[in-house]
Amino acid sequence: MPIDFNPHVYNYMHQPQIEHPQIFRQCQPMRDTFVKSYDFDIDKVKIEKRNFGKIEKTGEIAELYTITNKNGMSVNLSTFGATIVGIKVPNKDGHFIDVTHGYKNVTPYEKSPVGHAGGTIGPYANKISEGKFIVNGEEYQLDCNKDNGKSHSHGGKNGLDIQNWRAKTLKDGIEFTYKTKDLANGYPGDVKYRVIYRLDDDNNLHIQYKVKTNKDTIVNLTNHNYFNLDGAENTQENSVLDHIVHLPNSTKITPVNSIGIPKGEFMDTKNTPFDFSTPQKIADVINLEHEQLKIGKGFDQNYCVDNYDGKNLIEVANVKSEKTGIKLQVYSNLPGFQFYTANNLGKSTQPVGKSGERYEKRSGFCIEPQFYPNAINTESFKEKGVLKVGEEYNRKIIYSFTVE
Repeated sequence: MPIDFNPHVYNYMHQPQIEHPQIFRQCQPMRDTFVKSYDFDIDKVKIEKRNFGKIEKTGEIAELYTITNKNGMSVNLSTFGATIVGIKVPNKDGHFIDVTHGYKNVTPYEKSPVGHAGGTIGPYANKISEGKFIVNGEEYQLDCNKDNGKSHSHGGKNGLDIQNWRAKTLKDGIEFTYKTKDLANGYPGDVKYRVIYRLDDDNNLHIQYKVKTNKDTIVNLTNHNYFNLDGAENTQENSVLDHIVHLPNSTKITPVNSIGIPKGEFMDTKNTPFDFSTPQKIADVINLEHEQLKIGKGFDQNYCVDNYDGKNLIEVANVKSEKTGIKLQVYSNLPGFQFYTANNLGKSTQPVGKSGERYEKRSGFCIEPQFYPNAINTESFKEKGVLKVGEEYNRKIIYSFTVE
């Protein structure tokens, strides 16, 4: 069933408005009516631009933009992949620290794109079984870049996170745009993608995705930022395990097969290691015995948002570092999100990060709002991520930072 792109208007001033669940309705809505526009007041932010290095395959120069709000919080954004390169926020002592994985220039992002760090993921995030899907009765074949040719993952070998986007400066952020032609990488339609980053004065980073097409297609965009709220210099293995995770609006996951593709089932998290309905330290549950933990080598699961309706921004996760006092809250109007503890980092092919050290296994965590993996091929997943001609894909993620 395609998405219903009915217009709604959602206004908020500064702090994100959250839909708190009164009762658990169901893991999937019948239809999706999403937010059409977002308005908020903000004082003028400072925006700077610099050269981020030469892209070898095209000869283009990647640009790096730094947005700084009145509090001193800053965000670094690269045109290559419309990527978050760094986020600096104050800790409990008032010192600003970078809390994201990233690299010093564009070269590692182009030549060693391990983990998709901070990138805009698409056209269709996560996995599509055998790289096949059907729209309007026509089957399309994408490249299978994962699981020994058994799945298409994160947009394939030429995904959006390794393309150089055009940038436009806004009064409070940056708008990135990128266009693809019909059947580029196997996806139908001439498609225009827009990713808009805005930083407000309450330390909220807003990410809005807008997409239009001239042919019915599929879209599922997200951001693949790796966070370490102890500081990005904590690159060593297991350095994120003392973080305290709370997933307040998720009581189900979509269990996967041996290569991480959902079976089309829903699993209650109660009495399992996946239950973060109350705050838990990652270290206390990540090594417990469970088939799904073994498959993912740790946490790498799609969580369902219980009270999702496509209209309201819902708090899908909050994570805290006791060491720094930094708390991250993630809001979204998407039906699911991938909670990932960087179990596959630490490969010898990885370049060194911003601190000069390689990011090791479980040195970060990701919260990736999304449509469910392989939804386009799964009957039990109602939302397919189908974008029709004349409609606009319009989704949002907010990363909100506070100190406790």
